[in-house]
Amino acid sequence: MNYICQQCKQPLQLDASLVDLSPSAYDMIAASLPPAPSPTSRSISRAEKLAQLPSPTSVKTAWQRAAQNSPSPHSPRKPSQPHAQPRTPALPTESFVLLQDSVVRRIPSPAPSPASHPKKLANAKSRQNGSPAHQGAAADAEVTHPNPSPLSHHLRSTLRLFNLLSSRTELDHPLCAECTQSLLETLTKQLEETKKERDGYIAFEKEVRKEREREREGPSKAEVDAKIEKLKDEERIAIEQLKALELEEKALEEEEAEFWRSHNAHLLRSAEQAAQLASLRAAYAADSAALDKLERTNVYNDAFCIGHDGVFGTINGLRLGRVPGVPVEWAEINAAWGQTLLLLYTIARKLDFTLDGYRLIPMGSFSRIERTSGDKATYELYGSGDLHLGRLLHNRRFDFAMVAFLDCLKQVIDYVRSQDAHVDFPHQIVKDKIGEASVKLQFSQEEAWTRALRHVLLALKLLLKWTTNGSNG
Repeated sequence: MNYICQQCKQPLQLDASLVDLSPSAYDMIAASLPPAPSPTSRSISRAEKLAQLPSPTSVKTAWQRAAQNSPSPHSPRKPSQPHAQPRTPALPTESFVLLQDSVVRRIPSPAPSPASHPKKLANAKSRQNGSPAHQGAAADAEVTHPNPSPLSHHLRSTLRLFNLLSSRTELDHPLCAECTQSLLETLTKQLEETKKERDGYIAFEKEVRKEREREREGPSKAEVDAKIEKLKDEERIAIEQLKALELEEKALEEEEAEFWRSHNAHLLRSAEQAAQLASLRAAYAADSAALDKLERTNVYNDAFCIGHDGVFGTINGLRLGRVPGVPVEWAEINAAWGQTLLLLYTIARKLDFTLDGYRLIPMGSFSRIERTSGDKATYELYGSGDLHLGRLLHNRRFDFAMVAFLDCLKQVIDYVRSQDAHVDFPHQIVKDKIGEASVKLQFSQEEAWTRALRHVLLALKLLLKWTTNGSNG
């Protein structure tokens, strides 16, 4: 016989325990099943379940009232009345004897008559379909066979068990293992939710009861009035504290405003001082640069610029000397000698050096040199191109003046060498010669005279450099 699951409609294979189900096992299963569901039995079962819950009596009473007042979905609303206990199905009371398999196999089965074949086929089809109606018909067919075979007897017992389960529960049987497991999980979840709901009701009932107890045990009117007075005092104190805080807040706001005013004034003063400091620093930098430039500036080099122009030595652009083919006016030569004498006079004065036997008198183009010892003669340091006898005597005095100037130059050079041994002058001065060239013009050639004057200017330039940049500068 084939069975199908009444939920998923999949074919089933019965367990061996159901195939070999004994009458005692059948009685135990039937006794453990709940009674058939009915409206009255359902309300009674809820009351029984409520009685088994560990909840207070007041909660149970409220729950019972709610259950009684709520209308049933299957019947109209009626007042609750006590109901009698439902009748449990009559258990099989016939006596039975356990037989061995060898004895059962020996029980002969009656030969089927030809007229019974259509009915058996119909029963077989109904068993294959597994519906409760067909299963009931198969159970009635069991009566027509007083001596069934052992296998058909067990199958019919199993079918009766399924019919009993279907009549006692809200689901049709049989069920497969998967559908049974799903059903158990669903019922378990419903049980857990019901327990949580029950616990919530119990906690709520406890809180309601505590609140009612607190209401019954509430304070007296005097205590309430005292509490009100106390709260009023606390309110008055809080208001006073709030006013004090408001006054303190106003004072803090004024203090903060004063602080920001002083802070802003300080920032303005600081900005002004920073700007003034930046201006002073800029002025200091500019003055320092100017001072550095002035310190590097040699006014003597600007006042006495010594250079050369071809074979001529120059001082402030004035040529000193003459060569054939390049006529140089005596006015230029005399002005150049005046600048040369002034330079030697300035160097001696800056070095605080006193010449021995001579006194320099710088007078431009008419400069002179006086002797301070001996005949105390005066020598004119300027010449002329005239050839008359008086001019020749003057030119002789011009030569004496140039020799005297060379002597004065030698005295200053010797003084500088005594102060600094590292100073080197390339041309030696011996009497009227400097660098093997005589400064006399009367008996020498113009080229040699011009060369001697160029050596004189070079010596003066070295003296000026040492004077302004050396240890005495």
